[in-house]
Amino acid sequence: MAHVPPTPQEVAELESTADRIRAAMETVVTGRPELVRHTVAVLLAEGHLLIEDVPGVGKTTLAKALAHAIDGTVGRIQFTPDLLPSDLTGVAIYRQAEQRFEFHPGPVFANVVIGDEINRASPKTQSALLECMQEAQVTVDGVSHALPRPFLVVATQNPVEMEGTYALPEAQRDRFMARLHVGYPEADAELEMLDRQEEADPLTGLHPVTDVADLERLIGVARRLHASPAVKRYIVALADATRADSMLRLGASPRASIQLLRAAKSLAAMRGRDHVLPDDVQELAVPVLAHRLVPSTDARLSGHSVVETLREVLAATPIPTGAAARG
Repeated sequence: MAHVPPTPQEVAELESTADRIRAAMETVVTGRPELVRHTVAVLLAEGHLLIEDVPGVGKTTLAKALAHAIDGTVGRIQFTPDLLPSDLTGVAIYRQAEQRFEFHPGPVFANVVIGDEINRASPKTQSALLECMQEAQVTVDGVSHALPRPFLVVATQNPVEMEGTYALPEAQRDRFMARLHVGYPEADAELEMLDRQEEADPLTGLHPVTDVADLERLIGVARRLHASPAVKRYIVALADATRADSMLRLGASPRASIQLLRAAKSLAAMRGRDHVLPDDVQELAVPVLAHRLVPSTDARLSGHSVVETLREVLAATPIPTGAAARG
């Protein structure tokens, strides 16, 4: 099928809708415009999002604000050590009177699935999300059940050094398009947060600004954005450099390259462009790639972080410029 680029009207509609989603979320998530921007970019790229930070900084609030803004169905899972895979996916119950099995869907059957503290569940339960995230379906007793579209998992996790956590395996981390850190707000933003939440939860006043039908169509628009051969070679060069870097034991996978391109397309569309620039790739390189990389023994012993290594790779990789970048 020939590539059909989006029309200027489609790009303008996507930009406008993304702006409304961001504005709605920022009434709840105060003082973190970059965090909100990257969250919406992952949504429009139809990826999954991993939010990591200490308790109490607003990880779950961010996920709830996103779900409220798009008027989608919401599934909420509180991960605990005794959570079973069937608690996520659902179960087939035998109806004796009718002599048949009836499937009862679990909380993953929603447009936005909020997984709270995913790294407090056992690895077996964590892995139950793999098929859901990659295939957008659930298989129970040999029968596959399609998940609603669009489908987005927003998982929160505490730092792995905290008590009672299980580190996510590499295969699971690779399914998340991006990992974001919330961080502590600036003093003024925290003061504004106190004012807003002194008497009421701001989530109760957050009204939807779009719906899932429009959102699914705009996801298709973002996919059709133009990325020049030079930009694609730039993404491949970044991924290849991580595989050859002596400070990394595991570099970026081909899936990481694909997801970086998709996320960059969404960010470009949010900025009102019909083509991707290297700037879009650079802004998202750390959120999309860092959590997939594994440091070498030398890096760990020297205290050299994966993010530091990735920033060095970004600085050393030639950037396409001019007409080649625009294609």
